[in-house]
Amino acid sequence: MNSIKNILITAGGNRQMALDIFFEKKMEQKPVVIYAHGFNGFKDWGNFDLIAEKFAGQGLVFIKFNFSHNGTTPRQPEEFADLEAFGNNNYSMELNDLKEVIDWVVDKENPYRQAIDNSAIYLTGHSMGGGIAILQAARDRRIKKLITWAAISQCKTPWGSWPSEQMEEWKQSGVQYYTNSRTKQQLPLYYQLYEDYCNNQQKLDIKSAMQSLQIPVLICHGTADTAVPVENAILLKTWQPAAQIFTVETDHVFGRKHPWTENVLPAAMEAIVHASIQFLL
Repeated sequence: MNSIKNILITAGGNRQMALDIFFEKKMEQKPVVIYAHGFNGFKDWGNFDLIAEKFAGQGLVFIKFNFSHNGTTPRQPEEFADLEAFGNNNYSMELNDLKEVIDWVVDKENPYRQAIDNSAIYLTGHSMGGGIAILQAARDRRIKKLITWAAISQCKTPWGSWPSEQMEEWKQSGVQYYTNSRTKQQLPLYYQLYEDYCNNQQKLDIKSAMQSLQIPVLICHGTADTAVPVENAILLKTWQPAAQIFTVETDHVFGRKHPWTENVLPAAMEAIVHASIQFLL
């Protein structure tokens, strides 16, 4: 199997994004799956290479990438080393980043183009990345299938449940902080995140995007998810009745953690991967 790590492409105000591609060594064109990570995540979280290898082993090209402003850097793709970038991230920027990745996939200058079937581009995303994948799929005719993993139903992460007093404080100070439970870092969230949402509500309307989709959709969710409750999956299904839904009794990250040092996936993640691959084949 070919696995090329940390290819650099440019997006997000000329910032470089690190991208990984996995495919079988036999050079023939295959459908490509592009994965978008979630808020406070990155492409290698929880030994994601194991998941990429599962897809590639079934005759799919698998691509995962770090959003340009997710806080990692090309030199430190698994660390929140650029907090200023993290604070300046927003939904519109992530949508543009995902488009840049798709553009790279179909580019005639892509050195891996012989392995990629440009007529079969599929998107999947986890949590906030799932919401981004929905929005992009609705506006991009190149996307032929969509899978969401524990996806949000509104572009309001992480302020959606904040009380009015905290929202006002955010407006006045210009910054709130999100505590990374793993690293204990205080990650800044600049008020521009909320302003971007307010200024682009039509573009960032997941309900409208779901309702407009005319491609096959699979909605995957954990029934014990406390970060993005399973009710979000039910909403997505309500908005797109033709979508398939697959649930597992598990948490928001399907039983994984970071770092994940084992060579096998937890049972819940294995079930999600299996259902996703069967949906795509």
